[in-house]
Amino acid sequence: MAGTAQVIFTPSGRRGRVELGTTVLAAARALGVDLDSVCGGRGICSKCQITPAFGEFAKHGLTSAPGALAPANAVEERYERLRGLAPGRRLGCQAQILGDVVIDVPPESQLHRQVIRKSAAERVMVMDPATRLYYLEVAEPDMHEPSGDFQRLAEALASQWQINGLHADIEVLREVQPVLRKGAWKVTAAVHRDGTGPVRLLGLWPGYRDAPLFGLAIDLGSTTIAGHLVALDDGRVLASSGLMNPQIRFGEDLMSRVSYAMMNPGGAAEMTVAVREALAALAETLAAEAGLHATDIVEAVIVGNPVMQHLLLGIDPVELGQAPFALASSEAQNLAAAQLGLGTIAAAARVYILPLIAGHVGADCAAVALAEAPEARDALSLIVDVGTNAEILLGNSSRVLACSSPTGPAFEGAQISSGQRAAPGAIERLEIDPTSKDPRFKVIGCELWSSEPGFAEATAASGITGICGSGIIEAVAEMRMTGLVDASGLIGSAEQTGSRRCKPTGRTHAYLVHDGSAAGGPRIFVTQGDIRAIQLAKSALYAGARLLMDEIGVDRVDRVVLAGAFGAHISPRHALVLGMIPDAPLDHISSAGNAAGTGARMALCSVAARRAIEAQVKRIIKVETAIEPRFQEHFVAANAIPHATAPFPELAKIVTLPNPSFNAASADPNRRRRR
Repeated sequence: MAGTAQVIFTPSGRRGRVELGTTVLAAARALGVDLDSVCGGRGICSKCQITPAFGEFAKHGLTSAPGALAPANAVEERYERLRGLAPGRRLGCQAQILGDVVIDVPPESQLHRQVIRKSAAERVMVMDPATRLYYLEVAEPDMHEPSGDFQRLAEALASQWQINGLHADIEVLREVQPVLRKGAWKVTAAVHRDGTGPVRLLGLWPGYRDAPLFGLAIDLGSTTIAGHLVALDDGRVLASSGLMNPQIRFGEDLMSRVSYAMMNPGGAAEMTVAVREALAALAETLAAEAGLHATDIVEAVIVGNPVMQHLLLGIDPVELGQAPFALASSEAQNLAAAQLGLGTIAAAARVYILPLIAGHVGADCAAVALAEAPEARDALSLIVDVGTNAEILLGNSSRVLACSSPTGPAFEGAQISSGQRAAPGAIERLEIDPTSKDPRFKVIGCELWSSEPGFAEATAASGITGICGSGIIEAVAEMRMTGLVDASGLIGSAEQTGSRRCKPTGRTHAYLVHDGSAAGGPRIFVTQGDIRAIQLAKSALYAGARLLMDEIGVDRVDRVVLAGAFGAHISPRHALVLGMIPDAPLDHISSAGNAAGTGARMALCSVAARRAIEAQVKRIIKVETAIEPRFQEHFVAANAIPHATAPFPELAKIVTLPNPSFNAASADPNRRRRR
């Protein structure tokens, strides 16, 4: 079969051309994609299951047609007949590539399971949950005073607890009569009331229930989804877990997903189904981790950016892709979990979604504001939730401003030549010796540095597979500190830097971090393209922060807080060297962990917290970076490392940056100088 086809794998982003007729598994191996297989491609183990994505992918510049994979063969048909495949799934070892195609590798088919680093920050919760348990003694039916069992249950709640107006969905109403009789008219009711709608019966148990209710706090990110299972009696976190957002196969950033919805009829609905299925699966995972049934979960709080929230609700996000970036609704939402496809938890469970701040500043930013409460301090706080779309808060007791900045996925390892998301084997910490210019590093899953005895043995199972977001930030900053990269972001040659690790790559150079080729492993470089991707991301982040500082009229802030799954792992020193954030004393820069997740837990545990953030969101001043000309000015100046014009005096106290200059002509000795 003559000819080749372009294949793109998500979520890794790896791509390449393969011969027509190549199996997906063979293509994955050729391109270094993490696709599992135990049976050696015989169609027995089913570890290599994949999902082809069809439609027009403008971001990738290709159309993935349904005929891009050959029809199922006899091996797949037999497997489907005997064991079954989920809708849309194919066996990677059998499916042959016949045209340009986008292939999604689900988490369970990845050889190295993803580690989503969003853990619940320890915090004492003020308990005021919307759903509580009430023990009731209900009057038995009487032929002389006919009334329904539910009505007498509601009367008992009113007379014994002064809670009036009880409602029940049909799913719970079906259980009322058998539970009342099993409990001999003594029952425990789970009652939901948050002050915005009718009082609802969410569950009923015979007798006295001596066990807490459970809820979910979910941070729905564009790249990762993190969930915490919380006991609603004392706020303790029983389980935390996460997964990749399956929508990433439709686009790595928000605007590419909006574009997919615009260009593909039914595209928004596809993404809605994908994320709802992921949330339902996450609920089951968390319940299993805590030794519970998912049906024990009676409530959830979800936070996310505006595009994620619209898609979750089944609202087309097309208006968010163009000025004036209008929201369908900015208010908080309180609805039945069943309306969001969360069928794995309690049938009558409720979901609360925090309010949105603006068209590009979402409920996740509102949750950060709830967790960090900048309005409660006199000190001026800059709070940065670092992610694919950074959301920034600046303020104090006088006023609070907010904006978003499109940093892209580079900070999370995407768009990086050897990049990967956080998983065992990924380089997450890196240092470069200023004299030898040689690196040492740590990988996820191993506490040893690569220079320490026992490192090779400790990483034998995972291998050294690539570099994740925190690793690439430290690598670029270290290269700047050791003179391997100049202020413009250009990597010098071996002759210019005195390092044999600087290798020529066409007209530019790349720095060799690790060479595992002798053992069949990868060669891990930091390339000129990687530097550029980090420059663009950090410039957007800095420009957004600087824009808010301009609005308030300050050149310095009192404290900087790095939030988010990724922000929690950023080294403040390296962030300053890169110029990701405005200059500040090192001891004034701290991490808040997953502040959005913490805010979600606060809203889950407290009705008062919900009312507080709903009021605070209305007071936050929104700044739209997309229409501010100063944003572009700040962005261009921030392209330099750390900055073209800002002095960074606090950074100068802790680091002396060398000042080499590797211009394009000297970087390429074969390039002719223009006369």
